Amino acid sequence: MSRSKLPLTESHEIFRASARRFCESECAPNQRVWEKDGGVPRAVWQRAGELGFLCPRVGENYGGFDADFLYSAIVAEEQARAGVMAPTLSQSDIVASYIAAYGSEMQKRALLPHIAAGTAFGALALDGKMTARREGQHYVLNGGTNFVVGGVDAHFVIVAAKTGEESTLFVVETGKTEGLGKSKAIKKLGQAASGTIDLVFENVRLPSATLLGDHEGLGTAQIAARRTEERLLAAVAGIAAIERALQITTEYVKERRAFKQRIIDFQNTRFRLAEAKTEAVALRIFLERCLRDHLGGTLDPSDAAALHYAAAQTQCAIVDDCVQLHGGYGYILDYAIARMWTDGRLAKILACTDETVRDIVAHK
Repeated sequence: MSRSKLPLTESHEIFRASARRFCESECAPNQRVWEKDGGVPRAVWQRAGELGFLCPRVGENYGGFDADFLYSAIVAEEQARAGVMAPTLSQSDIVASYIAAYGSEMQKRALLPHIAAGTAFGALALDGKMTARREGQHYVLNGGTNFVVGGVDAHFVIVAAKTGEESTLFVVETGKTEGLGKSKAIKKLGQAASGTIDLVFENVRLPSATLLGDHEGLGTAQIAARRTEERLLAAVAGIAAIERALQITTEYVKERRAFKQRIIDFQNTRFRLAEAKTEAVALRIFLERCLRDHLGGTLDPSDAAALHYAAAQTQCAIVDDCVQLHGGYGYILDYAIARMWTDGRLAKILACTDETVRDIVAHK
């Protein structure tokens, strides 16, 4: 965030330096191994917890340090800047925000300290076809949900299920819940270390204390409120990825030669990089405006949706152009730009599809 107009303090910059060291030295060198293994060792999550990267905004009495949203943005940015897809640090932050905002005191004390410490990991299952029927002091859940990111290692999942006409959120433990079925890890185009699965619920009985919120029917509003922050963090990561792709590609075209000159010496190369740089700068200005508005409590959700859409579209387009400028080497997974292409395609689907966020902007 060079030349930033954000209210960044010395504490923010110390935190950024720590996050950068962790991502560059402890995570980036191990990405290919973790992708092959399909997950990240527990010790890495615990190390992230020790350093305060998992739930910085959670209150001190629950294991965090009651930080502002910029700390969450810094973690997302430094992870993307280092090309680190796993561990999915921001996911713990997002999951914890549901518990912190809507959980009972019992739920907060049972879950938040463990999420912050990296000894428990949560996932979101909010887009499936689930129903919940009340039976006395229990709810019976049936249905299924797809593409649960981090579900392989998750100790609990926040599930959205229909209770009548409205949606309700529940906290479901994955290890000892009878009737809960988990698929094998899904093979994906990229981000292989994230451990994505499908879940099936067959007459799963949950105590009423697992409900997230004061009463039934709050799920849709709860999800909508949290999506704004999720889209902001996705945009932070996307814009950092754009800047990383430009840096990698600029270095490459200055060294690679064709037809007796450097690739950078071709006018087409310089023009495309100039266009991409301009788009990246414009996006960062929009991002910082949205972050300032969010800190002040005035961010319009449609602006967050517009930012998310623009960042995802631009990320995919620029990374694709950078692959082209690498020539054949851009198609080889030993090159960082190729992995950015496969990993980055998720941007148009993450935190709701492009079609959904465009509809939000259109309604506004």
